[in-house]
Amino acid sequence: MGYSKWIGGIFGFMAGGPLGALAGFAIGAMFDGASSDSPQKQSTTNQAYGQRNSFLFSMLVMASYVIKADGKIMHSEMEFVRRFLRNAFGETAAIEGNQILLNLFEQRKQMDARNPSAFRDTIYDCGQQIKANLSYEERLQLLNFLTLIARSDGNVCKEEIAALKEIATSMGLSAQEVDSMLNLGGTTLEEAYKVLEIEPTATDTEVKAAYRKLAMKHHPDRVASLGKDIHKAAEEKFRQINEAKDIIYKARNIN
Repeated sequence: MGYSKWIGGIFGFMAGGPLGALAGFAIGAMFDGASSDSPQKQSTTNQAYGQRNSFLFSMLVMASYVIKADGKIMHSEMEFVRRFLRNAFGETAAIEGNQILLNLFEQRKQMDARNPSAFRDTIYDCGQQIKANLSYEERLQLLNFLTLIARSDGNVCKEEIAALKEIATSMGLSAQEVDSMLNLGGTTLEEAYKVLEIEPTATDTEVKAAYRKLAMKHHPDRVASLGKDIHKAAEEKFRQINEAKDIIYKARNIN
């Protein structure tokens, strides 16, 4: 199998640390004899795609933990990942991303056979590496992708929620931010309050302040450097945050 430009080499911040170790197993073999680029061209490619590829591989690593959280691999969750990669990068990327996930599942099986907590510990270490190399806003967008994957089968089980919160904590994010993203797209007042990360007892002033804070940290332009497709996903998340705000403002007659 060849390789597509989004995963064109083990470079960027995923080249070292626990992510690099997983990359060596999950995608290292996919590059054998695959590139005929000159060193100069590879260097340019590395600079252009390193951070983006690291973001996407990090997403796949964390997705493998969320998808298998309840011990099952749901077709709908795997298809969500394939569809995202297909729409953003084409069919080859979808095929490769699917294989990377399968390789990660196999790696987890092998690691946990030696030590039942080995993969979980590695996921925490990967989260720490992500925290050190991605901005707060980029980590929020990564978490958003993971919640969308968990929700793609129409049911987020308690094991998946626990996995999402473990990942969030490892990346320096909060359990409350997980709850916020799990309620995006909801139509009830209760869900809207959770999106804005506030209690129904909050004052109007506190509601407005909460919305401004949320709008600032989730603004799509803060992840623009990761590419148009990720920026587009961030725009959809931002739209849903505004919908939640509108539900609360309407209920309270806030102008």
